Amino acid sequence: MALFKKKVKSDEDYFLASQWTLMGRKLIKHKLAVFSMWILGILYFCALFANFLAPYGLEEYDSVYKNAAPTKIHFVHEGEFIGPFVYKVDWIKNKQTFKTEFTELTDEPYKITLFAEGCEYKLFGLIKTNRHLFGAVGANGGTGGKIMLMGADSMGRDLFSRLLIGSQISLTIPFASTAISFILGIILGGISGYFGGFIDNLIQRIIEVLSALPTIPLWMALSAAIPADIPVVRMYLYITVIISFISWTGLARVVRGKFISLRKEDFVMAARLAGVSDFKIILKHLVPGFMSYLIVNLTLGIPNMIIGETSMSFLGLGMRAPATSWGVLLKETQDITSIAQYPWRLIPLVAVIITVLAFNFLGDGLRDAADPYK
Repeated sequence: MALFKKKVKSDEDYFLASQWTLMGRKLIKHKLAVFSMWILGILYFCALFANFLAPYGLEEYDSVYKNAAPTKIHFVHEGEFIGPFVYKVDWIKNKQTFKTEFTELTDEPYKITLFAEGCEYKLFGLIKTNRHLFGAVGANGGTGGKIMLMGADSMGRDLFSRLLIGSQISLTIPFASTAISFILGIILGGISGYFGGFIDNLIQRIIEVLSALPTIPLWMALSAAIPADIPVVRMYLYITVIISFISWTGLARVVRGKFISLRKEDFVMAARLAGVSDFKIILKHLVPGFMSYLIVNLTLGIPNMIIGETSMSFLGLGMRAPATSWGVLLKETQDITSIAQYPWRLIPLVAVIITVLAFNFLGDGLRDAADPYK
């Protein structure tokens, strides 16, 4: 009897639950989507605290460490265990191979300490501090030793620090761009499909013109209008607008089709007879009718935006040094010879791949969860 009552209660909870509740329950069962959410959570946490987690700033460089490989972390110095530390390095030019070879100077260990002092920055843009999560410090407070977990670039800058700080751009521009294109797609597509007539024809012709333009030349034309010497914040804003300007057309077409199929339904006619305004009909009755699709579209649109921002910066049309993003870091790897000699400089590509895959897997889970009654 108790088992029967428990089953009845479970069935009642299922049939009385809202669509959002059922979607959440099914999403949790999608292991790959949940794992992707954890990955994305870690990535955005690192982006939020990038300046604290990065041991060095964007403008810090050391000519000795040009194209240096990832730093080796040691634990034993002269037969004694002293904890994690690194050695200072020096380089010589091999006269036979003409390659730069790095050697460790083992006379003094530089211990890796937590909450080490470094360059000043503003946490969240508000709190001024010079504390970093970790750093390498000598026995007498010297800072000659460097800890570069992912090696250095051609100017001796820490690639790990640049990757973290660059994630603030590469992971936030897609959200802003997707939000803008999402809103534009719903508004313009909704107006086109709901009202029809001349407005529909005008919006559709605009969409056709934008869709006919090749993407890269359009990026080049729009980016050419951006002055090269503008501040980073304004460059960030312009890139967001550029990517959003060419990304809303596909969603607008889908929204238009949905509105055309729904605007003649009985519940829409009843709302009109009841005196409900067109704005409320669109917002309260039509859009929720395919909200699950919009959620999936929003989730899957973000990785496309990440690739878009990375592509623009890689082509020199987006962020420019001294500012950094994953695209800027990849732009510095265009020379195949340098990649063959310094493969660690391709690590930003791994970050892009992991992020895009995580968003795609999350979108796949949301797509399955969007039909909770299946």
